[in-house]
Amino acid sequence: MSIAIDNFTKKLHDNLEAVEDRAKSLRESVRSASKKTQVEIQTKLDEAKTNLEAKKQEFDEYRAKLNTQFEAKESEVKSHVEEWKTNREVKKLEHRASQAEDHANTATSVAVMMMEEAEEATLTSIATRLDAETAAGK
Repeated sequence: MSIAIDNFTKKLHDNLEAVEDRAKSLRESVRSASKKTQVEIQTKLDEAKTNLEAKKQEFDEYRAKLNTQFEAKESEVKSHVEEWKTNREVKKLEHRASQAEDHANTATSVAVMMMEEAEEATLTSIATRLDAETAAGK
């Protein structure tokens, strides 16, 4: 494979591992929730909220970038691509490949952040359920 493909697939692999790690963290949070005290859950929730808040601007930028990339992709006409291939317009094809790689990287970055948001939402739901059970005297 080419160096560009190797670099891209390595970065994508790293991003997917980050998504997997976040999913494992979320799974562990859910599994261990019933064993934790309300204070421990609240502490973990506060940490998750702080992390999300710190990344909010970055997250918003990624979402905007995805929208822009989607619009650019939609405007690209397939006939042009076939024409570029036929005419061996390498620069245009390389630019298209770079855009596709950037889109994949952005999408996996959003996936990582969505996992963080899912973790915060899960912890919030557990904490609020504990509040309700405490109020009910359970």
